[in-house]
Amino acid sequence: MAARYKAPRGTQDVLPEVSWRWQRVEAAFRDACRRYGYGEIRTPLFEDTDLFVHGTGETTEIVNKQMYTFEDRGGRSLTLRPEGTPPVVRAVLEHDLTAQGQVQKLYYIAPIFRYERPQAGRYRQHTQLGLEVIGAAGPGIDAEVIALYHDFLDQIGLRGAGTHISSIGCPTCRPALTAVLREFFKPKLDQLCDFCQARYETNPLRILDCKVPADVEARRGAPSALAYLCDECQQHFAGVRAHLDALQIPYEVDPTIVRGLDYYTRTTFEVIHPGLGAKDVIMGGGRYDGLAEMLGGPPTPGIGFGSGIERLLLVTEQAGSPPVLDVYVAAAGPEARGPALGLAIELRRAGLAADLDLTGRSLRAQMREASRLGAHFAALLGEDELRNGQVTIRDMSSGKQETVARARAAAHLVARPAEAEDRT
Repeated sequence: MAARYKAPRGTQDVLPEVSWRWQRVEAAFRDACRRYGYGEIRTPLFEDTDLFVHGTGETTEIVNKQMYTFEDRGGRSLTLRPEGTPPVVRAVLEHDLTAQGQVQKLYYIAPIFRYERPQAGRYRQHTQLGLEVIGAAGPGIDAEVIALYHDFLDQIGLRGAGTHISSIGCPTCRPALTAVLREFFKPKLDQLCDFCQARYETNPLRILDCKVPADVEARRGAPSALAYLCDECQQHFAGVRAHLDALQIPYEVDPTIVRGLDYYTRTTFEVIHPGLGAKDVIMGGGRYDGLAEMLGGPPTPGIGFGSGIERLLLVTEQAGSPPVLDVYVAAAGPEARGPALGLAIELRRAGLAADLDLTGRSLRAQMREASRLGAHFAALLGEDELRNGQVTIRDMSSGKQETVARARAAAHLVARPAEAEDRT
């Protein structure tokens, strides 16, 4: 029978047969962040719409085209989180987390909502791994966040990714770049899309990030931001490169990286993977030293990145296997079902993954289920076992059986899965 309801377009259900892959990626990211001294932050699913209009930028594609915005019953305009950085900076300012010069190193794993055409690895609701460092201005932290991501990729076994870096300057050198970009695009205005024609007046740097084919063609030969950096920005970018070189992290200087958000300054970077084709970015980020001021706070440097789990999973090899069931408890007859449940609970409390039949199937069907679930062992309870206070343990790999006292069954089985793992 066909389902009456289906997941909305651009969303997906992550089912148990694949959710273990998500869990491993998330666990690896949490571990990398822990080792680098980052703490987790969880912000609301929705925020005041103005936070993204002023923080992300009125000229950005996110604000212009992609936000899920609604009015609540109190007449307030709210928006489902379309990106992670403004909410984190808002939280840091609201709770005064950088008081007395404290640097905040924060990470998050959160759903992101953008109304865009669904494509491979990109959904209208997707999950983003991200981190933000608020309060650190030197180039060393720029290199650290890139190094953390590289270590994370190594941990999940992803090979073949490449890091591209650039700098888009600061308020001191940006006016000169803006002027030359306007001069460059002036004779091409009629070739640009409507949004880029508006960006020509408000922020021509954003034209370099547009994905419309005609705009991509129109910007060929555009001036490079690297040619217009002030002395301080040049020194900062040189410092980032020196740190990455010292850490032996390979990278490519790519002047075309400007990122699609208004708050970026100085360092910008992307990690790409050829396995994704034209849409090859698996991580993007940069420095945003002016965002805190834009949101009403004091001047506070910041840097961060975001990386979509769905896109990572597209290029991460299907290495490993789902979590293994240690023990399947099988009941031979109705009188054994209660004791079987008791044994399963005892095994679980002892730290083992244990399961059992809940539908009254035959012993043969239960053993087939144990095989389907990949259980290392089956613990059999039948009339003889109940009468003698015993449990029969079957090694599902070899088929060998042994009988142990019920009182020591849990302790006996706790040691056995490790032996099974050693044989594989």
